[in-house]
Amino acid sequence: MLVRMLVRAAVLRRGRAASALLAMVVAAAVATAMLNLYVDVQVKLRREFRSYGANLIIVGKDGSSLPADSLSRAESALGRRGIAAPFGMVVARTNDGQPVVVAGTDFARVQQLDRWWSVSAWPAEPQQALVGVRALAVLTPSKGPFELTLQGRTIHLTPEGTVQTGAAEDSRVYLSLSDFVAWTGVQPSTIEVQANGSPEDVDAIMRHLAQAIPAAEVRPVRQIVEGEARVLNKMRATLLAASMLIILTAGLCVLSTLMGWVFDRRRDFAIMKALGGSERILNGFFAAEAAALGAIGALAGFVLGVGIAAWIGRVNFHASVEPRFGVLPWVLAGSIGVTLAAAIVPISVLRCVQPAVILRGE
Repeated sequence: MLVRMLVRAAVLRRGRAASALLAMVVAAAVATAMLNLYVDVQVKLRREFRSYGANLIIVGKDGSSLPADSLSRAESALGRRGIAAPFGMVVARTNDGQPVVVAGTDFARVQQLDRWWSVSAWPAEPQQALVGVRALAVLTPSKGPFELTLQGRTIHLTPEGTVQTGAAEDSRVYLSLSDFVAWTGVQPSTIEVQANGSPEDVDAIMRHLAQAIPAAEVRPVRQIVEGEARVLNKMRATLLAASMLIILTAGLCVLSTLMGWVFDRRRDFAIMKALGGSERILNGFFAAEAAALGAIGALAGFVLGVGIAAWIGRVNFHASVEPRFGVLPWVLAGSIGVTLAAAIVPISVLRCVQPAVILRGE
C-alpha cells in the first residue's frame, strides 16, 4: 500500500516531483563527479609526486656511516610501501688535483627511485661510471676513460652514461656501490627512501624507520612532503566547497517542492487524519516520499556523475578517471539525508493541518 501511494503521489504531481528529482539528480551527479575526481586525481597526484624521487632521508647521526645492515632494516620496515636506495659519498681528486664528489649507489634501485633523472645510459659493468654533465666537461671532455684518487688509492673508470638533473647530481660521479666500497672503504652514509601513501602513512613509515635503525636519523624531504600536502589540501577544499554549494542549492529546491506538496495535498492529509491516521503515520509517509526521491535521484545522479568525471578527466587531465563504486554509498546516504533534512519544515507544517477546518473548505 505504501509503495502504491508513493507511486500514485508522484504520478499525479509529476511536475513538482520531476523538478525535485532533477535537483537531486544534479546534486548527486556533481557530488559523484567531485568525489570520483578527488579520489582518482589524488591517486594520480601521489604517483606523480613519487616520480620526483625520495620523500624521506636516512642519515647517520653526526655524519657517521650507517650500520652495515641499515638497508635491509629499512626494507623490512618499508615492506611493499616504498623503495630505498643507499648512497655513500667522498671527495676525490682528478689527475690535475681538482676535487670532485664521487657517490656510490645501487643503480637498479636508483632507476626506480629517481625516474626524473635524465640519463643517457646506466652503467652495467664494474668500473663503469655515471657522470654528471658538468663533471664530464672537467674530468674527460673527450668522454674517454679517466682516473680518480682518494688517499693514495686510484680507480680507473669508464664513463658509460651522463646524468642531468639541473641540481647537484650534474657535478657528481656515480659508481656502483661495490666498486665504491672496494675503492674507498667507506660504507653508505645516506639512504634515500620513497615512501608511498598519504601524509599520515608517510609519517608512520618515518617512525618505523627510526625504530628500526636507532643509530640513524630519519628526515622528511620538506619540499616534496609539504608540496604534496599543500596541493592535496587545496584540491580537497575546492572540490568540497563546490559540492556543498551545489548540494545546498538542491536542498533549497527540494524544500520548496516539498512545501508545495504539503499545501497542494492538505485535503488528502486531512482525510487521512479524519480516517484515523496518526501524525506518526503521516510523517512517516511524507518522509518516505522524500527518502524515495533522494534515493532515485542518487542512483540516477551517480551514473551521470561517473560520466561527467570521465569527461573532465579526459578533457582537463588527459587521463582516464576510473569509476569509484565506493562513492555510491556516500552519495546515496547524502542524497537521502538532504531530502529528509528538507522535509523537516514541511512535516512541521503538516502537523498543523486540522481535518475539520480543511474539510469545511476554510
